[in-house]
Amino acid sequence: MLDRRDFLRASAGAAVLVALPGCGRDEERWQRSAFAKPATSRTAVLTVEGYGRGVDEAVRRGVELFDLPVRGRRVVLKPNFVEFDPDGVINTHPAVVAAAIETFRSLDADVVVAEGPGHRRDNEYLLTATGIGDVLRDTGTPFVDLNNDAVRRVPLRSSYTGMEALYLPETVMSADLFVSLPKMKTHHWAGVTLSMKNLFGIVPGSIYGWPKNLLHWAGIRESILDINAALPMRRFNIVDGIVGMEGNGPIQGEAVPSGVLVFGEDPVAVDATAARLMDVDPRKVSYLEEAGRFLGNLETERIVAIGEDPDRHRRDYRVVSRFTGIKANSRATAG
Repeated sequence: MLDRRDFLRASAGAAVLVALPGCGRDEERWQRSAFAKPATSRTAVLTVEGYGRGVDEAVRRGVELFDLPVRGRRVVLKPNFVEFDPDGVINTHPAVVAAAIETFRSLDADVVVAEGPGHRRDNEYLLTATGIGDVLRDTGTPFVDLNNDAVRRVPLRSSYTGMEALYLPETVMSADLFVSLPKMKTHHWAGVTLSMKNLFGIVPGSIYGWPKNLLHWAGIRESILDINAALPMRRFNIVDGIVGMEGNGPIQGEAVPSGVLVFGEDPVAVDATAARLMDVDPRKVSYLEEAGRFLGNLETERIVAIGEDPDRHRRDYRVVSRFTGIKANSRATAG
């Protein structure tokens, strides 16, 4: 556990970061030898018409396409339930969470669900309101509040924020397979929020504040890159795009029925694929463009589609006016 002295040291280091000049050109912020970007990455886009029984079959099929070695292993599922609005589509749907639990259990994995919401501190409320609590109870699945979990000091392998290390939850760091389960959404500060941005929820609020204030001050783009580069374990990603969010996301946008789930091991390739489904050019999303240089594959010629043809699922997601330029067609805004 992090004691008060370590907490103050971590907080002070992050606070100093805000006043320091930049670390130089982006290519100097990561060590090329520390990362092994794959030559190609596989992603799968599967049609799901709604949150009924078809979700179970689609999630099972999507996971099985990748032949993940999870038998007897610990799998940590990280959905997104940052806030609750009964009329909104903010969070990963409980049907997707339930399907992921059952799929990995059918492969003889030990499954845990974990999240550290950035807005509400009351996880009991969020679990109840979103319906995810019912899923956990009905499936007998343990839940870990990542905002208050035991932590481990993890040295950073990249230096976009200028920090030397992050304190990350032991539940995440001890996983054999970490699965990001984000909602497909636009984002008023990052452009889009998908599997990589979803990792803001693993950073403990008990150390970094609400809504993860120290990381916001360090820079959202920079924090996304450093957090994703820091994780050493095998990863998988399932994006809930059955009903996505456009406009003033990640909380106040409007629903977009996209009817898809997006799967893959490479979070950059998955997010690039999902962005294209939103009619967003991932090369124009700052953190995705940079992540494509060293963390994973961004270019279409390096992403192998093993599911359905992604192009048939494109939707024209609106974005807020400041992000009009990330659109593939540069036309649709939230006004």
